[in-house]
Amino acid sequence: METANLKKLFLEKFGGNPENIRVFSSSGRVNLIGEHTDYSGGYVFPAALSMGTVIVARARNDGIIRMMSTDLDVLAEGSVKDLQSYKNLEWGNYQFGVADELIKAGYPVSGADMLYHDTLPHGAGLSASAAIEVATALALLSLSGVKDIDKIELAKISQLAENRYIGVNCGIMDQFASAMGKKNHAIFLRCKDLSYKLVPLELGDYKIVISNTNKKHSLASSKYNERRSECEQGFDILKQAFPDAECLGDISYSDYKNHESLISNPIIKKRIEHVISENDRVLKSIDALNSGNLDLFGKFMNASHVSLRDLYEVSCHELDVLVDEALKIDGVISSRMTGAGFGGCTVSLVHKAATDLFVKNVGKAYKEKIGYDATFYISETGDGAKEII
Repeated sequence: METANLKKLFLEKFGGNPENIRVFSSSGRVNLIGEHTDYSGGYVFPAALSMGTVIVARARNDGIIRMMSTDLDVLAEGSVKDLQSYKNLEWGNYQFGVADELIKAGYPVSGADMLYHDTLPHGAGLSASAAIEVATALALLSLSGVKDIDKIELAKISQLAENRYIGVNCGIMDQFASAMGKKNHAIFLRCKDLSYKLVPLELGDYKIVISNTNKKHSLASSKYNERRSECEQGFDILKQAFPDAECLGDISYSDYKNHESLISNPIIKKRIEHVISENDRVLKSIDALNSGNLDLFGKFMNASHVSLRDLYEVSCHELDVLVDEALKIDGVISSRMTGAGFGGCTVSLVHKAATDLFVKNVGKAYKEKIGYDATFYISETGDGAKEII
């Protein structure tokens, strides 16, 4: 929907005049490699998408926040003086959580009317929640008169909202990519200290194709928190051999292999094996891209899916079908699940000449094996959090 039409819809829903209406946006993300490593201080390689959240907003000075969405007939309304009351809302709780964390961090939140327009499929593992959180933080701060907003701070506050208000112990990657993404680039991010580098994403004749299982997942109700706990248990054991390590991301794969016998629990060992080997794959992937070796990068992506499926056990039948069918297509060099798992999406690198065949053949096989349709997106990278002037 065009910005002009969104502003018109905003006035229909909230009234008033068009003066002082502002527009903010943030992107979803697709993680190319480095999955379930972020909350262990590891390495990730996400790219921001051109799909995301747009907020048309107008400041209030009475501490009231009113929110509506273009695809829901719901009005969420609350006061900044009573933010703990809105945690159980079916829609709006993420936004109120952001407001809560902004105030706890010492920022002013004067109130706002906000209309949300989302172009990301929810529950698909493309970080729709992070896009909403980051765009909300940017809008609330900007409307409250805050200047020179630090986008990394936006990411941190958005993560805290999801951790403490929503109750999902997510890492920083999703919010960081939503805030800091840049078109035609991916972000090489070390989650331990948020050191990062924007890496040009030079794919040549290849396209990023996102395949949505259309199987909804919820991080809060999945085994996400269980996996995080398993990683923490494994790290506590490994600290016997690595007393100076602050997180799993500090332990190299070769060092881990020399001490893996310390972990006797086979489940914990599988989880740790995935995280540390995945960090190693990210580092090698960056080297492969820097040397122009896209085929090698694709092999690391494929190995990532196998590890997520067999060691971390966060894939599912629907995701595996999409990956298996994708790799049967000539012109596909890689395919893997992306996001938290248990549903959501895969990401594939597909030659531009094969994209139509990819959508046709993978879609047909998926429908036959699963019983309902997948959805496909020929994706472009986009920019992170910004105000649309």
